[in-house]
Amino acid sequence: MSDCVFCKIVTGQMPSTRVFEDEHSLAFMDIGQVNPGHVLVAVKKHADNLYALDGAQAAAVARASVRVARAIRDAFKPEGLSVYQANGKAAGQTVFHYHVHLLPRHAGDGMELTWPVKNPPREMLEDYAAKIRAGLGKPIG
Repeated sequence: MSDCVFCKIVTGQMPSTRVFEDEHSLAFMDIGQVNPGHVLVAVKKHADNLYALDGAQAAAVARASVRVARAIRDAFKPEGLSVYQANGKAAGQTVFHYHVHLLPRHAGDGMELTWPVKNPPREMLEDYAAKIRAGLGKPIG
């Protein structure tokens, strides 16, 4: 996609500070560092979001995320690590090219993630699970 900032990073048309890459993924420093060591792991071939990934892309990003997360842990010794990925505007996605944030965390660093817990009854959870299981037969691609 010619107007996608991450596609331009992948092809070298835009500068980035690369950390790791393989055939299907690229890890690079987030220019909007929340904490030192904040890295983005993106697919190389454009995919808007999680739903658009093929199996090779999904596996590559997962492997790269684990590898880079361990290197972040060793380099920065954070108290924790948030792994964040958003799909669609309603979820907070701002760059529509699939990527995962690896964000080193420290107590009092100002990052907050809260959600209103609903605690539905078990019967409702069973109904939700049945709806999800019904769609699991579809291959990743």
